[in-house]
Amino acid sequence: MIYLVDFGSQVTHLISRRVKSLGASVKIISPKDAVSLSEKQKPAGIILSGGPASVYEENAPTIDPSIFNLGIPVLGICYGLQLMVKLLGGKVVSGKKEYGPATLKLKVKSEKLKVAKDLPQRFTVWMSHGDEVVSLPSGFEIIGSTEHVRVGFVVDKKRKIYGVQFHPEVDHTEFGDEVLKNFIDICEAKKIKKIEINIEEIEEEIKKIAGDQYVLGAVSGGVDSTVSAVLTAKAIGNKFVPIYIDNGLMREGTKDHVKKIFAHIGINVDIVNAQEETLKKLKGVIDPEKKRKIIGNLYIELFEREMTKLIKSGKRVGFLMQGTIYSDVIESKGTKNSAKIKSHHNVGGLPKNMKLQLIEPVRSFYKDEVREIGRRLGLPDDFIHQQPFPGPGYAVRIRGEVTEERIENEKIADKIVMDELKNAGVLNKVFQSFPVLSGAESTSVKGDGRNFGEVVALRIIESKDIMTSTWARLPYDLLQKISSRIVNEVPGVSRVVYDITTKPPATIEWE
Repeated sequence: MIYLVDFGSQVTHLISRRVKSLGASVKIISPKDAVSLSEKQKPAGIILSGGPASVYEENAPTIDPSIFNLGIPVLGICYGLQLMVKLLGGKVVSGKKEYGPATLKLKVKSEKLKVAKDLPQRFTVWMSHGDEVVSLPSGFEIIGSTEHVRVGFVVDKKRKIYGVQFHPEVDHTEFGDEVLKNFIDICEAKKIKKIEINIEEIEEEIKKIAGDQYVLGAVSGGVDSTVSAVLTAKAIGNKFVPIYIDNGLMREGTKDHVKKIFAHIGINVDIVNAQEETLKKLKGVIDPEKKRKIIGNLYIELFEREMTKLIKSGKRVGFLMQGTIYSDVIESKGTKNSAKIKSHHNVGGLPKNMKLQLIEPVRSFYKDEVREIGRRLGLPDDFIHQQPFPGPGYAVRIRGEVTEERIENEKIADKIVMDELKNAGVLNKVFQSFPVLSGAESTSVKGDGRNFGEVVALRIIESKDIMTSTWARLPYDLLQKISSRIVNEVPGVSRVVYDITTKPPATIEWE
């Protein structure tokens, strides 16, 4: 067993997933319990997670330094490294910030150090930090650095204490699995069989929670709600009532796609038209966080209206099924020490006094895991490979006020992007693609005359689990074609820019 001490990282759960996939059992624990549990249970190793705090902030999460004297191998990741250095007498300062990709250069031959086994001398790592280690405690040596940060990978061979400033657990770090595997080998952790996702267990849990009550299903056509709906339908049969809220903020054709999904699984879906009501609620609202909360509140209000109708017909209704996944939860401040990135409409955007209780079958899974569940349920590829689309839809891809005219412009631009990527044969090779009406304006020349119009930002990214992403390296001719069509066909647009920011530091959406 390896203990994973959670300091609030957005990817603590992902570290756990990676360690399990490499054959070791893992348990996430809080910093306050780390020493007492370690003394009592004697884990094979301890991993200190990253986190959003600075080690010198007031009330920053910390740990009893006696944990380093237990003779148990320790690996500190990002904040975990910085905290370890501070507690053991080193120095951390607000220094050179690194977000996204960096090249780590090893200062030792990989074969000479067990923690560096099978690592090349140079490889790409993913960074996300604002503080920097400038002085190491006694006994530590630097074995890897990046161009901007000297202390990138450190070891204390005698005490078997290791630290990395980068994130080995994220998909975009090359050889990240090797780093974690090497640490597991050093720990001599007992190997376990790879734990498969147990679909029957998920269905049994849904059945147990729902009991004899009806469950309303919030379905959007996306993979998360589709997989959640199929799991719920299999668990409780005709006591599941899927509902699609047509708020006018979804992609063209979404309503027909939803109907197709539920025809495939033999269930009728109720369509609720809420376009006029949604626009009225969003009138004059500019702040994206407020948009999310307004949509989240309206979303529940509409489902509670549907609940009332069913109750009047003699049915017991107590639950609302949502397609919430783990990245929604953690970005909405899912743990005590984590930072709130944004309120997902289905998590932080929900009202506190809602009458329906939630059933969220895939809440603890990442996007790629949800797709795997969909495959195992026998869903067609076009159902499970839908691009992620935000619950608030175009409301968060339109910077500034959401109006009928701007929704129409976003829809035209969005269709252009999707059509051209499909025509070029790359739509299924990217993770997500969309235009943003930025709200910024710039001058252009149209028909020999001066034109002052809106800037559209194009966001096309590659990712696996949404926790990290990089921009898609598309052919220039394709980008040119998309740009020309948007400027020519979308009213009031002056120019198109391509967003080449990774996550981190940027989120995928533009809010």
